[in-house]
Amino acid sequence: MNVSHRFVIIVAIFVTCFLTANIVGVKVVSLGPFILPAAVVLFPLSYIIGDILTEVYGYRQARRVIWLGFACNLIFVIIVWVGQVLPPAPNWEWQEAYQSILGYTPRLLAASFCGYLAGEFANSFVLAKMKVLTRGRWLWSRTIGSTIVGQGLDTLIFITGAYFGAPFFVPIMILHHWLAKVLFEAVATPFTYAVVNFLKRKEAIDTYDYKTNFNPFRVSD
Repeated sequence: MNVSHRFVIIVAIFVTCFLTANIVGVKVVSLGPFILPAAVVLFPLSYIIGDILTEVYGYRQARRVIWLGFACNLIFVIIVWVGQVLPPAPNWEWQEAYQSILGYTPRLLAASFCGYLAGEFANSFVLAKMKVLTRGRWLWSRTIGSTIVGQGLDTLIFITGAYFGAPFFVPIMILHHWLAKVLFEAVATPFTYAVVNFLKRKEAIDTYDYKTNFNPFRVSD
């Protein structure tokens, strides 16, 4: 498949969302009765982009993009760690602030990596399978259905790994985060429809994964 500029833009947005979420996810916010990481608005967007990738370009391309996001995040955490261990200048007063926010990144990233891989691959797999089963009908059912599964795994793994043992960690936080993500996906359904229809028309492509190897570690085909 020839790579179009539209595909490159989508991939760039996907990776940007994931990188940004690893930074702002350190902060925990209270929205009424809901206790959520600040990154709650970014992870659902990455899942919407993941839905679009799988729906239009197929599981094979989505799998490559998922691993690309993983590699970019690995580069990010290594650079953050190097910046932390380098000795600060004598008149630079923000070393503790740097460590307080970005110093937490390795644990946050580890949790994010595990949740991300499990959630993204589950999301893409469910959507691709549902597309074949529904013969391409009812896009809303597979975007929301795949999000329920993918975000469920992602949220459980991420929240537990990132915040377990913290004074503000409570199991209800997992439920709040998951519900917020699924609600975001449902509300954004018209946007997803618009982007999917636009891309299918412009790219002249609508991929069905009839004979796809769904092994997440196979990236060569």
